[in-house]
Amino acid sequence: MKVDVILGLQWGDEGKGKIVDVFSPRYDVVARFQGGPNAGHTIEFDGKKFVLHTIPSGIFHRYSMNVIGNGVIIDPVIMFREIDKLREAGMKPEENLLIANRAHLILPTHRILDAAYESAKKEAKIGSTLKGIGPTYTDKYARNGIRVGNICYPGFRKMYDGLKELHMKTVNSYGFDLATFTLDGIPYNEYEAMWFEAIEKMKDLKVVDAEVFINKSLAEGRSVLAEGAQGTMLDVDFGSYPFVTSSSTVAAGVCTGLGVSPHNIGKVFGVFKAYCTRVGSGPFPTELHNETGNKLREGGREFGSTTGRPRRCGWLDLPALRYAIMLNGVDSLIMMKADVLNPFEKISVCTSYKESGKLLGSYPFELSLEGLEPQYTEMEGWNTALGSNTSMESLPAPLKDYIKFIEKFVELPVDTLSFGPDRLQTLQT
Repeated sequence: MKVDVILGLQWGDEGKGKIVDVFSPRYDVVARFQGGPNAGHTIEFDGKKFVLHTIPSGIFHRYSMNVIGNGVIIDPVIMFREIDKLREAGMKPEENLLIANRAHLILPTHRILDAAYESAKKEAKIGSTLKGIGPTYTDKYARNGIRVGNICYPGFRKMYDGLKELHMKTVNSYGFDLATFTLDGIPYNEYEAMWFEAIEKMKDLKVVDAEVFINKSLAEGRSVLAEGAQGTMLDVDFGSYPFVTSSSTVAAGVCTGLGVSPHNIGKVFGVFKAYCTRVGSGPFPTELHNETGNKLREGGREFGSTTGRPRRCGWLDLPALRYAIMLNGVDSLIMMKADVLNPFEKISVCTSYKESGKLLGSYPFELSLEGLEPQYTEMEGWNTALGSNTSMESLPAPLKDYIKFIEKFVELPVDTLSFGPDRLQTLQT
């Protein structure tokens, strides 16, 4: 058996959580391989809505074992908020959730550092979610981090206090005002107490050598699905740097985030929206600063599931999509939110960029080049609801033309189409 992968091909928020939920019944194991509570995966079914930030999106299928891999970073407070909500809904996540002992912990002071760094950038802010993601990964690679497996060590508190002291020296050097700073509206001292309470509760969960579990599952013939967070264009190496996340969001990150060999990567499913969105700062060639952009935002409910911030919206960017497909070795495309384009009589698609009179058909190193202009192809919209469609063949002709145009440009099939937030509002070939 090999590990199949679901990941995003844009700037995150593509709808990966829904697709993982839809695909999960096919798999014995669902594993998150990177990111942290800066991710927000939304799942809707039976009139219920859940937003997951740390726990894999296969948690709603009791026969799928869900793994938080070593590449994920965990804020115990946020994780238990999710667990408590799942329990309130009648689920028992402790029965089908495993946590990698090599996953790193987000300390409360990581979040303070995040805020101090962002504040110091002033106009050059990257739009951080302030969840402590960057500082935690920084400590991981600087070999200062604390891992889940350390929580049962006799010297755990000493490790914590030493790292906290190091963080606070940095915070003070920035002159950051802690007097009014809160973590999710909670004063630091109270949040720290909650953090240690959550650490104690973590000891009752199943903490394992996740890489051993994953590889043993493969050897025994069990199917595994790797779930990515954020999106390819936010990858720390290949995204629109420095306006990126702090982890590897591409398929290669599965190997280091779960501890599997490249030989064990199977099919790669790439998820993208029928248009583009982005949260926070950074280049976004097809962004629409007009009523059309507002129409996309309102129709798509484009507000961050982690921060609540309104997302920037624009037309589909095919050079960027093709670039993301290349990086990930995508086998199959999944197009989300086709229904958001229902009211449009005309739809534009970016097929190249122009810079100083020269056409650029590929994704450039520096997308924020002054004068970079997206070049569009205009297409007919379907201008009708999609609720009555029962197959890909029954879709309106303009939508089928839109899909064919995308498939021809990127040279890959769109095998799955989502036309609403509920898991049942999905068509597959």
